[in-house]
Amino acid sequence: MRNIPLAEVDDLDRAVLAIATDYPPEHFLPRHEHRRAQVLYAATGVMRVETTDGTWTVPTDRAVLIPPGTRHQVTMTGVTTCSLYIEAGAVPWFPARCRVVEVSALLRELVLEAVDMAPRYPPHGRDATLAALVLHELRSLAPLPLDLPLPAEPRLRRLCDAFLRAPDIHDPPARWAGALNVSERTLGRLFHRGTGLGFAQWRQRACVLHAVQRLAAGEPVGRLAATLGYENPAAFTAAFKTVLGRPPSAYKAPEHPVGRAAPG
Repeated sequence: MRNIPLAEVDDLDRAVLAIATDYPPEHFLPRHEHRRAQVLYAATGVMRVETTDGTWTVPTDRAVLIPPGTRHQVTMTGVTTCSLYIEAGAVPWFPARCRVVEVSALLRELVLEAVDMAPRYPPHGRDATLAALVLHELRSLAPLPLDLPLPAEPRLRRLCDAFLRAPDIHDPPARWAGALNVSERTLGRLFHRGTGLGFAQWRQRACVLHAVQRLAAGEPVGRLAATLGYENPAAFTAAFKTVLGRPPSAYKAPEHPVGRAAPG
């Protein structure tokens, strides 16, 4: 199925529904939720998924698992998505919180094949077998550290949201503490309580995940390093590897894929 609203098929008695959707550049999906579990795969482009308690950065050829009933919004850059909408009973292992995962080459091909299945595919036969194999492969996907927790406390959350719009690795904790009228020690406690991270750790993670989005959009490492306030590209690369365990090159915009083209 391609470019059709989920509402048109959501009530079909099939465990797995696959829909490919093309979005215009810089598209924004406001907060919404699904009754099914969703596997949102970035066939092209990069996405940022946000809920009340965090953000998840989803580069090309990765996916985010979104639990049933989770209110979320999505910011997209040059995105074609393939979504799997799955009845909760078919994925009892599904995480209770969003999670970004690596998508294997096999699962990618299965998903691209699944979007061509008829909405009411026969309960036995090739398409049903394909859906069952998709469920099997989903269970073994490796999670990726592409999430950034966000605090619930309203004043701190507003500061975090503002930082995410213009991240700076040297933004001083004194400025945040002053804005909240608390000491830097108290600021540290607020961050730990609200995010599980210290201020400096959260700030670095936010900068790196912002960089992932820009790298996937094709921005050069040197320019990114300067924009985020790093002294040089080497310092930025070291911080990037500390957070994600991989160099920035692992998240650069991919070349045109070999073999099957992304749906469009």
